[in-house]
Amino acid sequence: MAVDAVIIGLGYVGLPLAQEATRAGRKVLGFDINQGVVDALNGGRSHVDDLSDGDVAEMLEGGFEATTDESRIGEAATAVICVPTPLSEDGGPDLRAVEAAVAAVARNLRPGMLVVLESTTYPGTTDEVVRPALEAGGLVAGSDFHLAFSPERIDPGNEQFGAKNTPKVVGGHTPACGEAAAAFYGAFVDSVVRAKGTREAETAKLLENTYRHINIALVNEMARFCHELGIDLWDVIEAAKSKPFGFQAFYPGPGVGGHCIPIDPNYLSHNVRARLGYPFRFVELAQEINSQMPAYVVSRAQDVLNTEGKPLNGSTVLLLGVTYKPNIADQRESPAVPLARQLMAKGAVVAYHDPHVGEWTSVPEAVKAQDAASSVAEADLTILVQNHREYDIDALASAAQAFFDTRGKATEGEKVTRL
Repeated sequence: MAVDAVIIGLGYVGLPLAQEATRAGRKVLGFDINQGVVDALNGGRSHVDDLSDGDVAEMLEGGFEATTDESRIGEAATAVICVPTPLSEDGGPDLRAVEAAVAAVARNLRPGMLVVLESTTYPGTTDEVVRPALEAGGLVAGSDFHLAFSPERIDPGNEQFGAKNTPKVVGGHTPACGEAAAAFYGAFVDSVVRAKGTREAETAKLLENTYRHINIALVNEMARFCHELGIDLWDVIEAAKSKPFGFQAFYPGPGVGGHCIPIDPNYLSHNVRARLGYPFRFVELAQEINSQMPAYVVSRAQDVLNTEGKPLNGSTVLLLGVTYKPNIADQRESPAVPLARQLMAKGAVVAYHDPHVGEWTSVPEAVKAQDAASSVAEADLTILVQNHREYDIDALASAAQAFFDTRGKATEGEKVTRL
């Protein structure tokens, strides 16, 4: 059976994409350099939150298989690159995984193939990095093969929107490339949105997350001065969002996490500085505000303990939820990490509880709490960092000696302090 598509990178982006293509009857090959991931998938075991073992078994029954054999990329009509793009040490995008994936495709590129980059990056990457590497062998994009960019929009843990019903933005190197990519995705995605070109599609993804980054920073800064002024920001937001137009609610928290919000806007900011020589001031200010929130939470935690007549130094602080968002196991860029580190730096004994996390390898010094209910009663201070559905917030707050709610989920009471 001919391979319709090879998905390169079988993480939280690539695997759901492979799932939907397989469900639509396409023969899908998954390629990953991690032999453990490949073996697990071929054995019917999932390693991402959004797919169960049953989902993987269904994919295998539909003809999906995973491999570490690079030469098999050449079997596919379409190659989709879904590899990570973290930040480099200088704050720009680290394209090493993209470059390695593109090199693998280039070694197996054949006439008529469609190559799509989904990894989030700065505007111009598809044309300036991907295209030259693919054309080095003599084939020309737009003539001998198709090239496009289609930003991933996967939201881990989102039960309403997934790979199938989230509109897919596509920008081609040429109009014909865009048509080929739109036809590919249109076979298993409900709605395809055509962008003018690859740069527009690349920038669309950055705009989406920069919008969120800046608005989260706005409410985080408001949280600080509303506290000083004795204003309940949570009540302010509830009142403001009653307006049926012109307002979208964003909420404060202990910081921002995940792959998108703390990272993607920096691609744009870095690109503006590198190419144009001036700062993207909104993004840099938002980054400054959001990165300060763990330290602000530590300061507020110290104040809460002071009202109890306790110093932070030597007190046990229990963190509830250490993932970057609710109801998933993903810990990438979680604000719980700098929060725990800064609490420890001030002498606190940090414990944690999270129903989705076994060992918190990012902060191995933290003490794992086996039971949330008994642990909140024993801790000098409990901080709600992430509101997983497994938590009965009000019951935990009632059992706690002191409860600092950074998510606005606990009913107000004498033991509860809100961010």
